[in-house]
Amino acid sequence: MNWNRIRDNISPTRLQINKFNEVWMLVWTLFLVVVPLFIVSGLLWKSSLLLENHTLKEIIFSSEWKPMSGKFGFLPFIMSSLWVTLLSLLIAAPICLFSAIHLTQYANRYVLRFMQPVIDILAGIPSVIYGVWGIIAVVPFVAEKIAPMFGVQTTGYNILSASIVLAVMVIPFILNILIDIINTIPKELTEASLSLGAGKWYTIKHVILRKALPGIISAMGLGLSRSFGETIAVLMVVGNVAAIPSGIFQPGYPLPALIANNYGEMMSIPQYDSALMFSALLLMIIVLFFNIGSRFLIMSYEKRFK
Repeated sequence: MNWNRIRDNISPTRLQINKFNEVWMLVWTLFLVVVPLFIVSGLLWKSSLLLENHTLKEIIFSSEWKPMSGKFGFLPFIMSSLWVTLLSLLIAAPICLFSAIHLTQYANRYVLRFMQPVIDILAGIPSVIYGVWGIIAVVPFVAEKIAPMFGVQTTGYNILSASIVLAVMVIPFILNILIDIINTIPKELTEASLSLGAGKWYTIKHVILRKALPGIISAMGLGLSRSFGETIAVLMVVGNVAAIPSGIFQPGYPLPALIANNYGEMMSIPQYDSALMFSALLLMIIVLFFNIGSRFLIMSYEKRFK
Protein backbone atom coordinates (compact mmCIF):
# COMPACT_ATOMS: atom_id res chain seq x y z
CA MET A 1 0.00 0.00 0.00
CA ASN A 2 1.44 3.35 -1.07
CA TRP A 3 0.74 5.64 1.87
CA ASN A 4 2.15 8.72 0.13
CA ARG A 5 -0.30 8.31 -2.76
CA ILE A 6 -3.21 7.90 -0.36
CA ARG A 7 -2.06 10.95 1.60
CA ASP A 8 -1.94 13.04 -1.61
CA ASN A 9 -5.57 12.14 -2.33
CA ILE A 10 -6.78 13.32 1.08
CA SER A 11 -8.24 16.81 1.00
CA PRO A 12 -6.34 19.61 2.84
CA THR A 13 -9.34 20.17 5.09
CA ARG A 14 -9.30 16.53 6.21
CA LEU A 15 -5.56 16.73 6.90
CA GLN A 16 -6.07 19.87 8.99
CA ILE A 17 -8.83 18.19 10.98
CA ASN A 18 -6.61 15.16 11.63
CA LYS A 19 -3.74 17.43 12.69
CA PHE A 20 -6.05 19.38 15.00
CA ASN A 21 -7.29 16.13 16.58
CA GLU A 22 -3.73 14.96 17.17
CA VAL A 23 -2.79 18.26 18.79
CA TRP A 24 -5.74 18.53 21.21
CA MET A 25 -5.41 14.87 22.26
CA LEU A 26 -1.71 15.49 22.96
CA VAL A 27 -2.61 18.63 24.95
CA TRP A 28 -5.07 16.75 27.18
CA THR A 29 -2.61 13.90 27.65
CA LEU A 30 0.03 16.39 28.82
CA PHE A 31 -2.61 18.00 31.04
CA LEU A 32 -3.07 14.69 32.88
CA VAL A 33 0.68 14.57 33.49
CA VAL A 34 1.03 18.21 34.52
CA VAL A 35 -1.90 18.38 36.98
CA PRO A 36 -0.29 16.09 39.63
CA LEU A 37 2.94 18.10 39.33
CA PHE A 38 1.01 21.33 39.93
CA ILE A 39 -0.73 19.79 42.95
CA VAL A 40 2.56 18.61 44.47
CA SER A 41 4.19 21.99 43.77
CA GLY A 42 1.31 23.86 45.39
CA LEU A 43 1.35 21.65 48.48
CA LEU A 44 5.14 22.01 48.78
CA TRP A 45 4.83 25.78 48.56
CA LYS A 46 2.10 25.88 51.21
CA SER A 47 4.12 23.51 53.45
CA SER A 48 7.31 25.57 53.20
CA LEU A 49 6.70 27.47 56.45
CA LEU A 50 6.55 24.24 58.46
CA LEU A 51 9.59 22.78 56.69
CA GLU A 52 11.61 25.93 57.34
CA ASN A 53 11.07 25.75 61.11
CA HIS A 54 11.23 21.97 61.62
CA THR A 55 13.35 19.16 60.24
CA LEU A 56 11.67 16.42 58.20
CA LYS A 57 12.79 13.82 60.75
CA GLU A 58 11.23 15.81 63.57
CA ILE A 59 7.93 16.17 61.69
CA ILE A 60 7.50 12.58 60.52
CA PHE A 61 8.96 10.58 63.41
CA SER A 62 7.76 12.65 66.36
CA SER A 63 4.56 11.64 68.13
CA GLU A 64 4.07 14.97 69.94
CA TRP A 65 1.18 16.97 68.44
CA LYS A 66 0.85 20.34 70.19
CA PRO A 67 0.23 22.91 67.45
CA MET A 68 -0.16 25.86 69.83
CA SER A 69 3.29 25.08 71.23
CA GLY A 70 4.79 24.71 67.76
CA LYS A 71 5.11 20.91 67.96
CA PHE A 72 3.88 19.05 64.88
CA GLY A 73 4.57 15.33 65.14
CA PHE A 74 2.77 13.42 62.41
CA LEU A 75 3.64 9.87 63.48
CA PRO A 76 0.28 9.17 65.24
CA PHE A 77 -1.64 10.24 62.13
CA ILE A 78 0.56 8.22 59.77
CA MET A 79 0.31 5.10 61.92
CA SER A 80 -3.46 5.48 62.32
CA SER A 81 -3.86 5.81 58.54
CA LEU A 82 -1.79 2.69 57.95
CA TRP A 83 -3.66 0.70 60.62
CA VAL A 84 -7.09 1.59 59.23
CA THR A 85 -6.16 1.22 55.56
CA LEU A 86 -4.30 -2.09 55.77
CA LEU A 87 -6.85 -3.70 58.10
CA SER A 88 -9.72 -2.63 55.84
CA LEU A 89 -7.93 -4.18 52.86
CA LEU A 90 -7.36 -7.41 54.81
CA ILE A 91 -11.11 -7.56 55.42
CA ALA A 92 -12.20 -6.52 51.91
CA ALA A 93 -9.66 -8.41 49.76
CA PRO A 94 -10.79 -12.02 50.39
CA ILE A 95 -14.47 -11.01 50.24
CA CYS A 96 -13.96 -9.31 46.88
CA LEU A 97 -11.80 -12.06 45.40
CA PHE A 98 -14.03 -14.99 46.35
CA SER A 99 -17.19 -13.08 45.42
CA ALA A 100 -15.72 -12.28 41.99
CA ILE A 101 -14.78 -15.93 41.48
CA HIS A 102 -18.25 -17.11 42.48
CA LEU A 103 -20.10 -14.57 40.32
CA THR A 104 -17.99 -15.24 37.21
CA GLN A 105 -17.30 -18.97 37.50
CA TYR A 106 -20.02 -20.65 39.56
CA ALA A 107 -23.17 -18.49 39.67
CA ASN A 108 -25.76 -18.42 36.92
CA ARG A 109 -25.63 -15.47 34.55
CA TYR A 110 -28.84 -13.95 35.92
CA VAL A 111 -27.20 -13.76 39.38
CA LEU A 112 -24.35 -11.67 37.96
CA ARG A 113 -26.83 -9.48 36.06
CA PHE A 114 -28.76 -8.95 39.31
CA MET A 115 -25.65 -8.29 41.42
CA GLN A 116 -23.99 -5.72 39.17
CA PRO A 117 -26.65 -3.01 39.77
CA VAL A 118 -26.51 -3.83 43.50
CA ILE A 119 -22.73 -3.34 43.49
CA ASP A 120 -23.12 -0.05 41.60
CA ILE A 121 -25.69 1.15 44.15
CA LEU A 122 -23.32 0.33 47.02
CA ALA A 123 -20.53 2.22 45.25
CA GLY A 124 -22.76 5.27 44.83
CA ILE A 125 -23.90 5.61 48.45
CA PRO A 126 -22.44 8.81 50.01
CA SER A 127 -19.68 8.18 52.53
CA VAL A 128 -21.57 10.06 55.27
CA ILE A 129 -24.31 7.42 55.05
CA TYR A 130 -21.73 4.73 55.68
CA GLY A 131 -20.51 6.79 58.62
CA VAL A 132 -24.00 6.99 60.13
CA TRP A 133 -24.42 3.24 59.58
CA GLY A 134 -21.10 2.73 61.34
CA ILE A 135 -22.25 4.72 64.37
CA ILE A 136 -25.61 2.92 64.54
CA ALA A 137 -24.50 -0.65 63.84
CA VAL A 138 -20.72 -1.19 63.74
CA VAL A 139 -19.64 0.80 66.80
CA PRO A 140 -22.09 -0.96 69.21
CA PHE A 141 -21.31 -4.34 67.65
CA VAL A 142 -17.56 -3.88 68.19
CA ALA A 143 -18.04 -2.50 71.72
CA GLU A 144 -20.58 -5.10 72.92
CA LYS A 145 -19.74 -8.24 70.93
CA ILE A 146 -16.23 -8.32 69.47
CA ALA A 147 -14.18 -6.48 72.12
CA PRO A 148 -15.49 -8.58 75.09
CA MET A 149 -14.42 -11.73 73.24
CA PHE A 150 -10.82 -10.50 73.61
CA GLY A 151 -11.29 -9.22 77.17
CA VAL A 152 -11.17 -5.57 76.06
CA GLN A 153 -13.41 -2.70 77.10
CA THR A 154 -13.90 -0.02 74.48
CA THR A 155 -16.40 2.61 73.41
CA GLY A 156 -16.41 1.12 69.90
CA TYR A 157 -14.89 4.22 68.33
CA ASN A 158 -11.63 2.66 67.29
CA ILE A 159 -9.44 1.31 64.48
CA LEU A 160 -11.50 -1.87 64.01
CA SER A 161 -14.81 -0.02 63.58
CA ALA A 162 -13.25 2.35 61.06
CA SER A 163 -11.69 -0.57 59.18
CA ILE A 164 -15.00 -2.45 58.94
CA VAL A 165 -16.83 0.64 57.63
CA LEU A 166 -14.01 1.37 55.20
CA ALA A 167 -13.91 -2.24 53.99
CA VAL A 168 -17.63 -2.15 53.20
CA MET A 169 -17.10 1.11 51.31
CA VAL A 170 -14.29 -0.19 49.07
CA ILE A 171 -15.77 -3.66 48.43
CA PRO A 172 -17.97 -2.55 45.48
CA PHE A 173 -15.08 -0.56 44.00
CA ILE A 174 -12.63 -3.51 44.06
CA LEU A 175 -15.27 -6.11 43.21
CA ASN A 176 -16.34 -4.33 40.02
CA ILE A 177 -12.74 -4.26 38.80
CA LEU A 178 -12.13 -7.93 39.66
CA ILE A 179 -15.27 -9.06 37.82
CA ASP A 180 -14.20 -7.16 34.71
CA ILE A 181 -10.66 -8.58 34.91
CA ILE A 182 -11.77 -12.21 35.27
CA ASN A 183 -14.33 -11.81 32.47
CA THR A 184 -11.58 -10.67 30.08
CA ILE A 185 -9.65 -13.96 30.42
CA PRO A 186 -10.18 -16.04 27.24
CA LYS A 187 -12.60 -18.93 27.70
CA GLU A 188 -10.24 -21.10 25.63
CA LEU A 189 -7.77 -21.22 28.53
CA THR A 190 -10.42 -22.58 30.89
CA GLU A 191 -11.70 -25.07 28.31
CA ALA A 192 -8.18 -26.29 27.53
CA SER A 193 -7.47 -26.90 31.22
CA LEU A 194 -10.76 -28.74 31.77
CA SER A 195 -10.26 -30.83 28.62
CA LEU A 196 -6.92 -32.07 30.03
CA GLY A 197 -8.71 -33.45 33.09
CA ALA A 198 -8.13 -30.61 35.57
CA GLY A 199 -10.89 -29.91 38.07
CA LYS A 200 -12.90 -26.70 38.27
CA TRP A 201 -11.14 -25.29 41.33
CA TYR A 202 -7.71 -26.36 40.06
CA THR A 203 -8.40 -24.50 36.80
CA ILE A 204 -9.51 -21.39 38.67
CA LYS A 205 -6.49 -21.45 40.96
CA HIS A 206 -3.75 -22.29 38.44
CA VAL A 207 -5.12 -20.85 35.19
CA ILE A 208 -7.62 -18.04 35.80
CA LEU A 209 -6.10 -16.51 38.92
CA ARG A 210 -2.57 -16.84 37.56
CA LYS A 211 -3.57 -15.10 34.35
CA ALA A 212 -5.53 -12.43 36.26
CA LEU A 213 -2.89 -11.82 38.97
CA PRO A 214 -1.53 -8.52 37.52
CA GLY A 215 -5.08 -7.18 37.35
CA ILE A 216 -5.84 -8.41 40.88
CA ILE A 217 -2.75 -6.65 42.22
CA SER A 218 -3.76 -3.48 40.38
CA ALA A 219 -7.32 -3.66 41.78
CA MET A 220 -6.02 -4.12 45.33
CA GLY A 221 -3.58 -1.23 44.86
CA LEU A 222 -6.36 1.06 43.66
CA GLY A 223 -8.55 -0.09 46.56
CA LEU A 224 -5.71 0.65 48.98
CA SER A 225 -5.29 4.15 47.56
CA ARG A 226 -9.05 4.74 47.73
CA SER A 227 -9.13 3.53 51.35
CA PHE A 228 -6.23 5.73 52.39
CA GLY A 229 -7.97 8.91 51.25
CA GLU A 230 -11.46 8.27 52.65
CA THR A 231 -12.45 10.94 55.13
CA ILE A 232 -15.97 11.45 56.47
CA ALA A 233 -17.05 7.89 57.27
CA VAL A 234 -13.73 7.07 58.94
CA LEU A 235 -13.71 10.36 60.84
CA MET A 236 -17.12 9.54 62.35
CA VAL A 237 -16.13 6.19 63.89
CA VAL A 238 -12.35 6.12 64.41
CA GLY A 239 -12.25 8.09 67.66
CA ASN A 240 -9.96 10.97 66.57
CA VAL A 241 -7.35 10.69 69.33
CA ALA A 242 -3.87 11.97 68.40
CA ALA A 243 -1.91 9.02 69.79
CA ILE A 244 -0.14 6.07 68.21
CA PRO A 245 -2.61 3.14 68.35
CA SER A 246 -1.26 -0.01 69.98
CA GLY A 247 -4.01 -2.30 68.70
CA ILE A 248 -7.20 -2.53 66.70
CA PHE A 249 -9.35 -1.62 69.72
CA GLN A 250 -7.53 1.68 70.23
CA PRO A 251 -8.85 4.97 68.76
CA GLY A 252 -6.91 6.53 65.91
CA TYR A 253 -6.65 9.74 63.95
CA PRO A 254 -5.91 9.25 60.22
CA LEU A 255 -4.45 12.01 58.04
CA PRO A 256 -7.67 12.75 56.08
CA ALA A 257 -9.58 13.15 59.35
CA LEU A 258 -6.93 15.58 60.62
CA ILE A 259 -7.38 17.78 57.53
CA ALA A 260 -11.19 17.61 57.60
CA ASN A 261 -11.45 18.37 61.31
CA ASN A 262 -9.08 21.33 61.44
CA TYR A 263 -8.57 23.01 58.11
CA GLY A 264 -11.36 25.59 57.98
CA GLU A 265 -10.90 27.09 61.43
CA MET A 266 -7.08 26.95 61.45
CA MET A 267 -6.41 28.88 58.23
CA SER A 268 -5.75 32.04 60.27
CA ILE A 269 -2.76 30.41 62.03
CA PRO A 270 0.02 30.31 59.41
CA GLN A 271 2.10 27.49 60.87
CA TYR A 272 -0.97 25.34 61.61
CA ASP A 273 -2.23 25.95 58.08
CA SER A 274 1.18 24.94 56.72
CA ALA A 275 1.11 21.76 58.83
CA LEU A 276 -2.27 20.77 57.41
CA MET A 277 -0.98 21.36 53.87
CA PHE A 278 1.99 19.17 54.71
CA SER A 279 -0.37 16.43 55.87
CA ALA A 280 -2.11 16.63 52.47
CA LEU A 281 1.28 16.38 50.76
CA LEU A 282 2.16 13.42 52.96
CA LEU A 283 -1.12 11.75 52.07
CA MET A 284 -0.45 12.18 48.35
CA ILE A 285 3.11 10.84 48.63
CA ILE A 286 1.98 7.72 50.52
CA VAL A 287 -0.78 7.01 47.98
CA LEU A 288 1.77 7.50 45.19
CA PHE A 289 4.09 5.06 46.97
CA PHE A 290 1.30 2.45 47.13
CA ASN A 291 0.56 2.88 43.42
CA ILE A 292 4.23 2.60 42.44
CA GLY A 293 4.60 -0.45 44.67
CA SER A 294 1.65 -2.24 43.07
CA ARG A 295 2.96 -1.32 39.62
CA PHE A 296 6.38 -2.73 40.54
CA LEU A 297 4.79 -6.00 41.67
CA ILE A 298 2.88 -6.26 38.38
CA MET A 299 6.03 -5.61 36.33
CA SER A 300 8.01 -8.18 38.36
CA TYR A 301 5.30 -10.79 37.86
CA GLU A 302 5.03 -10.14 34.12
CA LYS A 303 8.81 -10.27 33.75
CA ARG A 304 9.00 -13.55 35.66
CA PHE A 305 6.23 -15.35 33.76
CA LYS A 306 6.60 -13.72 30.35
